[in-house]
Formats: sequence, C-alpha cells, structure tokens
Amino acid sequence: MAERYFQPEIETMPREQLKALQDERLVAQVRHVWENVPYYRKKMEEKGLTPDDIKGTEDLHKLPFLSKADLREAYPYGLMGAPLKDCVRIQSTSGTTGKRVVAFYTQADINLWEDCCARAIVAAGGSNESVCQVSYGYGLFTGGPGLNGGSHKVGCLTIPTSSGNTERQIMFIMDLQATILCCTPSYAAYLGESMKEMGLTPDQIPLKAGIFGAEAWSEEMRQSIQDTLGIKAFDIYGLTELSGPGVAFECSEQTGMHINEDHFIAEVIDPDTGEVLPDGVQGELVFTAITKKAFPLLRYRTRDICVLSHEKCSCGRTHVKMSKPRGRTDDMLIIRGVNVFPSQIETVLLNQGYPANYQIIVDRVRNSDTLEVQVEMTPEMFTDNLGEIAQRQKQLVDGLRSMLGLTAKVTLVAPKSIVRSEGKAVRVIDKRKI
Repeated sequence: MAERYFQPEIETMPREQLKALQDERLVAQVRHVWENVPYYRKKMEEKGLTPDDIKGTEDLHKLPFLSKADLREAYPYGLMGAPLKDCVRIQSTSGTTGKRVVAFYTQADINLWEDCCARAIVAAGGSNESVCQVSYGYGLFTGGPGLNGGSHKVGCLTIPTSSGNTERQIMFIMDLQATILCCTPSYAAYLGESMKEMGLTPDQIPLKAGIFGAEAWSEEMRQSIQDTLGIKAFDIYGLTELSGPGVAFECSEQTGMHINEDHFIAEVIDPDTGEVLPDGVQGELVFTAITKKAFPLLRYRTRDICVLSHEKCSCGRTHVKMSKPRGRTDDMLIIRGVNVFPSQIETVLLNQGYPANYQIIVDRVRNSDTLEVQVEMTPEMFTDNLGEIAQRQKQLVDGLRSMLGLTAKVTLVAPKSIVRSEGKAVRVIDKRKI
C-alpha cells in the first residue's frame, strides 16, 4: 500500500525548507514569549538574552530551559502567552505529585494539535472510510480530545467511547466494525485478552490498526498486541505541556516516531550538564513549541530518555524520528545503585511468554533496597503444582538478573489478579521512604 499523508506538502518538505520554516517560527515565538510571558522573560534577562540574540535554530541552545518545577511555580496563569479572552480550553495532566500542570489553548492551538493527530491517524492507514474508536479518557486528559479531533479532521466515523466499560468497548468494535483503536497499550492488551476469552480470533476482529500511547511499552508488548488483535500497532507520543498526543507518531516503518517539526523543535541533552548531544546519542528529550500561542513553552525538559535520528525513512516523511522513550529520568528506579526502567522488566516477561500485566514493588529493608516483581500467569500456565511454579519463578529471576544486573524476587500470581488500568497502568509501587 502506498504511504498516505494528511498534509503531504509539510510532512515531506525538503529539510532545508523545513529548517527555514523552523528558524522563522522560532524567532517569532521567542519575541511572542518575551512580550507576553514575564516569567520566561525574567529567565532570559537573567542569562543576559533578548529576542535579538535568537536569529534561528542554531541559537536555540542559548535559551534557558523550562522544567516541571517552573510549571508548578508559575501555576496557574504564570506561563500563559495569550489573553484569557483568546483562550478557549484547558487540558491538565494526571499528575500524582504536587500541583497539576494546566495547559491553555486558543482555538488556533487546538486546530494545529488536531492536525498533528490527524497526521498520525493517516500514517496508521486511516481515511474518511475508517471507523475510529477513541478509548482514551476524555475530559482533562489530552488523549481522548486530541485523537477525537484528529479523527474528525480525517473524516473517520468517530466512536468516542472514552476508557472503561470493556464489554461496551467490545460491542462497539464488533457491531460498528471499528477499524482503528486509540487507547493506552495496557488497555489494548486487556481488550485483546478479553476478546480472546470470548472466543474471538484475530481474523474475526474488524480492527486493522491501533494508535497507542501515554505510557511506555516495549517491542515485545507491541508484538503481543498485534498478534492478539490481528492489527498493526502504532506508537504516538505527546505530553500535555506541549498540547497532547501527536507531538510525534509512527509511520508504516514502525522504527521510531516522526516529530512534527513544523510545530516542535526537538533536542536531546545530557540530563546532568544540559549540553546538547549529537544525533544517535541517548539523552533527555527537550522540546520547543514554535506555533502554540496560549502556552508557548521554550526548551521544555520532558524527562523522557530517547535518541533522535535523521536517517532517511522509507515512508517519504522528512521529519526527524525519535526512538520510543526507553524510560523517564523520573520513572527510572535506582535500586542498589543500578538504573532500572520498567520497560526492561517488561521485555524479559514478554520474551518468556507472560502477559504485560505485572507490578514492580520496591522497598527498603534494613537499609538495603528490595525489588519484587509480581507477574500474572496466563490461564494456560496456571497450575497448583508448586514445583512447576518454583521452576518458572527461577527462570524469570535468571532472566531479570541478566537484563538488570541485580537479583529480583519474582512472585507468580493468578490470572487477572493484578488490577487492570483503564488509563495509565500503575506499574511501580515504591514503598521506600527516601
């Protein structure tokens, strides 16, 4: 099938033209922020900068960073870049610590965000013939509203189911012959598991593609979802601070996500020194929004760890690709001095045939960190033969040791005994009082 684009002239724009567009938009955005966001203007003044110092993307590294701490400090209106009368909506993070992040949107901001989501839907094979079921949460969370708007722009029949009520989700998929499913990967895995239990085989399920994001997931989990639902599973990336899903999305090649560079400039930095790193070197992702007016963040530190690549893509898109985030600097666990990402643990489990339903419990006993992984067995594995369970646990302990370089306690639990999530899965319970 020939690759399709929602906005071909932008998505396949020659690099030098794209660079010129970014330069022009960055210069205008820096001036917009300087004139309308006193909080960031003060940060620039502290570095001795004025908008005249920024002549193009090559000067981007001079600008100060923004972090989650700045967003909390400036809450609620301190980073707003447009008058209240021009703002038509807020979205907010599902933040569990401190104040929530509240992002503002003008109508133009929403239109551009929906364009980005529409690009992702078309890249996944969507068209005005598609039936797109949006099973991300609606409301303050950006997942539902973003994909909903993108689906409308493409002209799909949109089913706004929101998350939860699995029975109803499956009924709509089957009765309305949904072809695209948008939700978190953990919920897609759960829907697949539920449909399998109902006796539905992949060739009976009408879905052709899935657009899954909002949480980290491994290649092994992708494979497992693709096999169960009989679809092609595409990754999508975004964060509320920058608009929501659609900052970057996967194409048919499924080897990383194209960043919508006409709206967002990406850098990868050394998280400790702030130094900008070259292509292909892993570091922390930093984004500058160059078209958003109501909440225009410059050099925002995402805490996501990834790699950028400008290698030519077979899909014909020219925009830079980011790898799947391999974790976040803030969800990285440090256990007995070793850096551990939940995605590494997931890889071991899926490679050994376990479902992606697990919980990581970290504690500190007598000043030493303990790591326990509770893993659900599949119905086929479930047994009361203790010898067999002990053998399985030992295999997982060995697999985790070779992946992480440390010993974890593994507890195998009955199928369906770990609480299912309809939004972001709660993978880690850290009981340490640090």
